[in-house]
Amino acid sequence: MPYAVVAHYRCAPADESAVRAALLQVREHTRAEPANEGYEVHAVEGQPGGFLLYERYADRAGFEAHKAAEHFQKLIVATVWPLLTDRTVTFAEPLQG
Repeated sequence: MPYAVVAHYRCAPADESAVRAALLQVREHTRAEPANEGYEVHAVEGQPGGFLLYERYADRAGFEAHKAAEHFQKLIVATVWPLLTDRTVTFAEPLQG
């Protein structure tokens, strides 16, 4: 069953270029993952240092594999997360019926 992730990240304006660069690198690596069906990174209009990520995977296991990937650990956990001032993540599955 498809699995979606929507993340809102916010960093200080001084860290925006570093976060942007890391997110774009993650995007390229993630799109090559077997279970990834889409990975988009957006700058949030009117919010300096604001980013919105929309990710879609074939299933939850695909997302778990993404989190375990070396590029996720290096670029998100070690590089992006320490620079964030706010982070919210929503997980979703499609409605059935």
